[in-house]
Amino acid sequence: MPSSSFAPTPVLASPSAPPPSPVPTRRAVDSDRRRTSASAVLRSVLAHGPVARSTIARLTGLSPASVTDHCNRLTALGLIEEAATLRRSNGVGRPHVPVDLDDSRFVVGGVHVAVPYTTVALLDLRGRVVAERRLNHGEGERAGAEPAPAPAHVLARAAAGLRELLAAAPERVPLGVGVATGGWVDRDSGTIVEHPLLGWRDVRAREVIHALTGLPVHVDGHARALVNGERLFGRSAGAGRSVLHLFVGNVVDAAFATHDEVHHGPRSQAGSIAHLPLAGGTERCDCGRTGCLQAELSERTLCRRAREAGVVRTSDPMHVLAAAADGDPVAVRLLLQRARMVGRAAGLLLDVLNPDTVVVTEMGAVHREDCLAALREEVGPDRAAAVVPTSFPDSVLAVAGGSVALDVLYRDPLSVPPSRSWTVSPGLT
Repeated sequence: MPSSSFAPTPVLASPSAPPPSPVPTRRAVDSDRRRTSASAVLRSVLAHGPVARSTIARLTGLSPASVTDHCNRLTALGLIEEAATLRRSNGVGRPHVPVDLDDSRFVVGGVHVAVPYTTVALLDLRGRVVAERRLNHGEGERAGAEPAPAPAHVLARAAAGLRELLAAAPERVPLGVGVATGGWVDRDSGTIVEHPLLGWRDVRAREVIHALTGLPVHVDGHARALVNGERLFGRSAGAGRSVLHLFVGNVVDAAFATHDEVHHGPRSQAGSIAHLPLAGGTERCDCGRTGCLQAELSERTLCRRAREAGVVRTSDPMHVLAAAADGDPVAVRLLLQRARMVGRAAGLLLDVLNPDTVVVTEMGAVHREDCLAALREEVGPDRAAAVVPTSFPDSVLAVAGGSVALDVLYRDPLSVPPSRSWTVSPGLT
C-alpha cells in the first residue's frame, strides 16, 4: 500500500552547504510509529472487544495516554465506539467504559475471480460476510470447455455487482475494495501478472476497479489473502505463529506467514507451487511433465475423472461432493484419493517450511470428515494435528476478497478514511 506521507524533494548541496535537516526523517519515523500503534489498538479491540482502555494498554505495551489518543482518533473515524455496558475491575472502583468495533456502519467490498465465476461480497469489520453474490463467467464450465473470459468484462461485472449489493444496504458505508485471485498477482502494482487458466496477462485490476467505483482498491493473491483472513478472524487470530495456507481449487497455490508478515517475494511471486512434483502423480501437465501439483490436484482434474467415471455430467466440483453425500462410492473414492494427494502435498510443504499450522482450503477436507482424516493420515501422525481446514468453509472466496482490503485497514487504520460516496461509470449497467 502506498505510504500516506510524501518524501522531500532531493536537493544537491554544495560542499559548503550545511547538512540537511533531520526533521523529515524524524517525522517519517513518528508517522510510522503512529500507524503501528493505531494498528495495535484496533486489532486489540477486534480480538478482545468490548475492552477497557487500560486492558488495551496492558496488551499492547502502550501508555494509557497513547491508547486514549488512538481510541479518540479511531472513534472519530467511526471505526470503534464506546460500548453500552460498563465494566468494573474486580467488582470495585470506578467502572470502565469499554470500547468495541462499530461493525454496523462500514463494510469493504470483496471480489474473488475464480476460473468459472467471480464472487462479489460485502464484509463488515469483523470479516463477516454481510452479502454475497456469484457471477458466472459463461456457459462453458457446464460442458467442460475452457472458459476464457475477457478481463474488462469480468471486472466491470464485478464492480456492477458490488454496486447492487451496496444499493441493497444503503445504511452501509464502503471503505474500499479487495480483489483476490489465483496465479501470479503483484500486490504493489495491483496487477494480475499471469493467470494461465483464465488466459490473463498484465491485467491492471486495481486501476480498472478504482475507475469504476472511485474507491480505494487493493489486490493480492487469494492464498495470501486467506492467510491474512485467518490471522485476523480465524483460528490463527492473535497466535503470532507461522502459518502456511494451501489453496487447492482449480488453481493450486500457497502462502506463508511468520511473525504476522506474509512473504511476498519479488513482484509478489512467492507461493507459486503449481509445478512442484507430487510423488505418485499420474496427470500430464501442460508444461510437459507428469505429476505437477496443479495438474494432479486441480478441481478440473477431479471433475474430468468424475465425468469419465459417469458420476457427473458437469464441471462443477460441488456436484461430485453432492454425489458422494448421496452415497455414490465412486465419488467417495475420487474425493478420498484427492484428499490423500493433498495430504502428500501438505507434507512436502511441511518438510520445506516447517510451519506451526497448515491451513488447507480443499473442498473434500472442508466438507467431509473422512477426507480430512485421509489428508491427515497422509501427513503422518506426528504432524497431523498441525493441519486444519479453513476457518471459512461456507464463504472462503468472499472472505479472500474482503480480507485484502481488511488487512490494509487493520495495518494502517489512520490512512483509510471512511468514504461516503459510491460512484460508478455512467456506462456501466
